[in-house]
Amino acid sequence: MTSRYVSLSHAELVKLVPELLLMGQLIDRSGMAWCISSFGRAEMLQIAIEEWMASSPIYTKRMQQALNYEGVDVITIFKGLQLDIGAPPQFMDFRYTVHDRWHGEFQLDHCGALLDVEPMGDDYVRGMCHDIEDPTFDATALATNRRAQVRPIHRPPRTPADRKPHCAWTVIIDESYPEVPDIPVLDVIRRTHAAQTVLDDIDVSQPGQSDYSGPLVSDFDFAAFSHSALVRMADEVCLQMHLLNLAFVLAVGKRAGTDTALAADICVKQLIGVAGVGAERIHRALELPGGIEGAVRVLELHPLLNPAAYVSAEFGPDVVSVRRSPAHEDGAWVSLAGPDETRPLQAIVAAVDPHLSVEVIGSDTEWIARVIETDTAAKEFGEVAVVKFSGGASFVFEPRKSLPLTVV
Repeated sequence: MTSRYVSLSHAELVKLVPELLLMGQLIDRSGMAWCISSFGRAEMLQIAIEEWMASSPIYTKRMQQALNYEGVDVITIFKGLQLDIGAPPQFMDFRYTVHDRWHGEFQLDHCGALLDVEPMGDDYVRGMCHDIEDPTFDATALATNRRAQVRPIHRPPRTPADRKPHCAWTVIIDESYPEVPDIPVLDVIRRTHAAQTVLDDIDVSQPGQSDYSGPLVSDFDFAAFSHSALVRMADEVCLQMHLLNLAFVLAVGKRAGTDTALAADICVKQLIGVAGVGAERIHRALELPGGIEGAVRVLELHPLLNPAAYVSAEFGPDVVSVRRSPAHEDGAWVSLAGPDETRPLQAIVAAVDPHLSVEVIGSDTEWIARVIETDTAAKEFGEVAVVKFSGGASFVFEPRKSLPLTVV
């Protein structure tokens, strides 16, 4: 199945891939507000820990294999973080130092997630920077070396309040360290269609880099990579989002128990929020047209309906036709949209123009959504407004020089 991102130019892909990484970061900005209101702060933290630990080892290994930089050292870990929805470039501004293959450090000169959470108070900061980070950093490293330990040099709450860098960490791999174990739910996510989706190989004959087997660079230079490599990255980042979301669905379902309506409500709210903000950013970044044409194009490029190998859909001048696909069998985002639940699709088209809406006919797994113009501007969904509290909603990427990082 050919990727839908093949239709974009190289320049458009250079803009899109960082946008997708940032959108992945916003999944939790959308979902966790509803988890707090339903289950409380302590359970919200556990949901976050479980979702990242159950997904990041899988998608980290996938990206290593896709871009040919599999390894067992600190350099491999740092390369993975540069292409991880948990660490979108610039918004989470990681700076790396490599002492040797087994010893390194990173600091965050800017942590957008911290700036989102700090106004909520020190308890929320500790929850993110201590309770969540301690197990999830090690789980991310697990994809590279089970004896890697990521440990803080300093981290928030910040003292003094304007301390920079926002945090700093060591990464050390030592044979004497105990192996980081899998969590049980990791095996559940490994068995999903999302985890096993096969994407097109990168065409190594195209101009530009086809892999990341060379030196670690300070800032990942998307423009240096070939069109084919960027297409593969875009599809992989969409799968990162799906894997994180599938783990979120499991974690929420565990807390909701027999109240399946509550679990579905939380998951739909998460989707509405991130779908609307993501659509707005994609539309703006790629300078797409307005109106129905622009809305259908945004739908075609939106992670809700990508990658094509995972979500079966066709796009016409004013319609999207969705067929049963592996994503439906997983219970992924697309299974939360259809004739009985149109709000995620409405949030996407309204991000292009609030006068646009959708009419959806069909069944839960086979449906056609028609984009229509209305006379009245739709009010922004509350779920979208929640995500816009994050600085990631309005964050602007800046040009960076990409320099090779040598051993200090």
